[in-house]
Amino acid sequence: MLTLTPNAATAIRALVEASDLPDDAAGLRIANDPAQAETSLTLSLAAVPAEDDQVVDESGARVFLAPQAATLLDDKALDAASDGEGHLEFGITQP
Repeated sequence: MLTLTPNAATAIRALVEASDLPDDAAGLRIANDPAQAETSLTLSLAAVPAEDDQVVDESGARVFLAPQAATLLDDKALDAASDGEGHLEFGITQP
């Protein structure tokens, strides 16, 4: 199952808090981009998970994984960092 680094959890919580979505249910949704390659992923904020999403809840941060994304990221970790100009970047690592 996908794990979250402390940086990723902090970033996701901040994104949800800055949105108009309910803090207690919303999260970051990761899904495959059907217009791109099989391993291309899209990120979006979602109020609730889709019916078939896998939910990762770590340190108060929620990630909703579409089925194909869940399979692709099964043994990975989600990390986040700022690029120094205030832009947030997410990355996938092997724990």
